[in-house]
Amino acid sequence: MAETLVCDDRIQCGMVLPGGERSSALTLARRIEAAGFESLWVGDHVSFHIPILESLTLLSFVAGVTERVRLCTGVYLLPLRHPTTTAKVTSTLDVLSGGRLTLGVGVGGEFPPEFEATGVPVGERGSRADEAIEILRRLWSEDRVVHEGRHFRFGPVSLDPKPVQAGGPPIVVGGRKGPTFRRAGALGDGYISHMCSAEQYAANLGVIEGHAKAAGRSEVRFETAAFLFTLLDDHYEKALDRAAAMLGTIYNRPFRDAASRYCLLGRAEDCLEQMEGFARAGARHFVFSLLGDPEEFLDRYENVIRPGLESIALPQVSGSAR
Repeated sequence: MAETLVCDDRIQCGMVLPGGERSSALTLARRIEAAGFESLWVGDHVSFHIPILESLTLLSFVAGVTERVRLCTGVYLLPLRHPTTTAKVTSTLDVLSGGRLTLGVGVGGEFPPEFEATGVPVGERGSRADEAIEILRRLWSEDRVVHEGRHFRFGPVSLDPKPVQAGGPPIVVGGRKGPTFRRAGALGDGYISHMCSAEQYAANLGVIEGHAKAAGRSEVRFETAAFLFTLLDDHYEKALDRAAAMLGTIYNRPFRDAASRYCLLGRAEDCLEQMEGFARAGARHFVFSLLGDPEEFLDRYENVIRPGLESIALPQVSGSAR
């Protein structure tokens, strides 16, 4: 029987590019690539509790000082922008980076003021995202596109040049709730978790696969990524205290219980053990969002985590992505 979702048979790792100033972004982007990471990720908001650079602009900036590493949004808030503009900017970025863009998308909603500021009703964010994905794929690959939808109407229009990647960059869907899993299974090229335990990750992939089957999809090359806040410390409890404090500031709410369930914490060896649980659940692409010193983590990644990836046993799976 044909597989519905076909995931990678090897582990890859990516790292979120932190910071908000020019020199550190350039230096760290080069360092991430040199350390052997497969991907570099950036977050996205128009406005948020903390300062944040615009994601596609930042990726365009670091594309010029890297050659190999994939450039990824984790995740781009698709409903906040008109999809025609998004299609043009992402096409340009894919061309300039030599076909290295992965567009991680989400709907947001945890910070309503940015929806108010962009004139987008927060209650429409899901339906706008679904429609935008359809529009992106058509504008990336077709000429004289005409679209008549619930939220967007235009055409005929062609956007050139088209992306380097045939059909456009992969679209990886991120989020935590049911509509995310339906969107990933029916429309996406992958799934990236957020605030998710290993046990929940496996359950989510099962739901995603069900939606893919219901949509009539088969043999879909599918990315299974896990976005994981990470903080190294020789003492687990100290790492937990620090992670809870930092995430509480970022998200403006208490975070200790969530940090204990959803973060990689402790020594590098502890993180490897925690990653193995996600690998058994079906994750193949680990995205580290650092809550500590990047240089310390990069050293431990090169000397402990990356060599230790070979010890993670991947389950033999037939007929699904899990």
